[in-house]
Amino acid sequence: MESLKEKIQEIEKEEIIKALVSSSWIMSRAARKLGITERMIGYKVRKYKITKEEVEAKLTETREINPNNRNTTYK
Repeated sequence: MESLKEKIQEIEKEEIIKALVSSSWIMSRAARKLGITERMIGYKVRKYKITKEEVEAKLTETREINPNNRNTTYK
């Protein structure tokens, strides 16, 4: 069973990935969407070991679902 802390971290990581996907890895935009600073998102990306490849894979996956919309947000 996951602890509450682990669940919160997983949710936080997912939300950061969603913001990065919807902003095409532009951290300043992703930070604004999340209401945090660029410095904080940089820290969280390192903390959760989020890679650009991981985000690009999600973006590609999303575009495959809806190929007519290049600005599709990850849901």
